[in-house]
Amino acid sequence: MKKVVAISIFLIVGLASVQAQKTAKMEFKSETIDYGDIKKGSDGLRVFEVKNVGDAPLIIEDVKSSCGCTVPTKPEEPILPGETGKIEVKYDTNRVGPIRKTVTVYSNSSEPVKALKIKGTVIDRESGS
Repeated sequence: MKKVVAISIFLIVGLASVQAQKTAKMEFKSETIDYGDIKKGSDGLRVFEVKNVGDAPLIIEDVKSSCGCTVPTKPEEPILPGETGKIEVKYDTNRVGPIRKTVTVYSNSSEPVKALKIKGTVIDRESGS
């Protein structure tokens, strides 16, 4: 009887370990978006593509930017293994000058916090600089 109980416990712990090993994993097409030279007032919307290369659903819990001039939008639904999702970033292009911002992604991925970058320069339409 003790052997049966020991084997049962071993199997339950083993199965729990296998289940616990399933993780989501983020892989970005690019970790930096370069706006280049963009005219003042232009469309500042860009997209980071994220693929779940893990074996569990990827849940993007939150996305925050380093300033109020950048507004990120996260996917609302889990990203299933092998699938791709989008994190939209809208930069306020009415601010002339260099763009150097960070967008931080919080998720259930094996790397739960990921910093993404946006860069470029907003130029004034009239002066061209």
